[in-house]
Amino acid sequence: MYVILNNLTIIANIDSMNFSTSISPKIIENIEKQYAKSDLPSLSIGDTVKVYLLIKEGNKERVQVNQGVIIAKNNSQLTSTITVRSNLQGVGVERVYLVHSPLIKNIEVLRRSKVRRAKLYYLRGLSGKATRLKQRFN
Repeated sequence: MYVILNNLTIIANIDSMNFSTSISPKIIENIEKQYAKSDLPSLSIGDTVKVYLLIKEGNKERVQVNQGVIIAKNNSQLTSTITVRSNLQGVGVERVYLVHSPLIKNIEVLRRSKVRRAKLYYLRGLSGKATRLKQRFN
């Protein structure tokens, strides 16, 4: 039995009581296009970036700037994420940012680095000058 409600197809097999929903991929693409940001720079692993994040405290809003190295990246269209690692007062801090989030006002690439890994998790065990990466000039 098929039921169509507002461009959503609901498939129900009454005999086995298995209920599942399937949504047309074109509907998902249209929704993702509305919320996707088009002004993002190209982000790569090893880039040093500044992330301008909108913080809401009560009824006040302010922009907080975090600077660090991208150590991981997950590309999956609207839910793409980057993991930024920075050193604050001698303590390593990692934060995962949703790239297309409306709370991220801007991402600025300060420096590009030459890396040979897809994930830079090995930087977690290093400190000081050992965490430096070679700069890429292209």
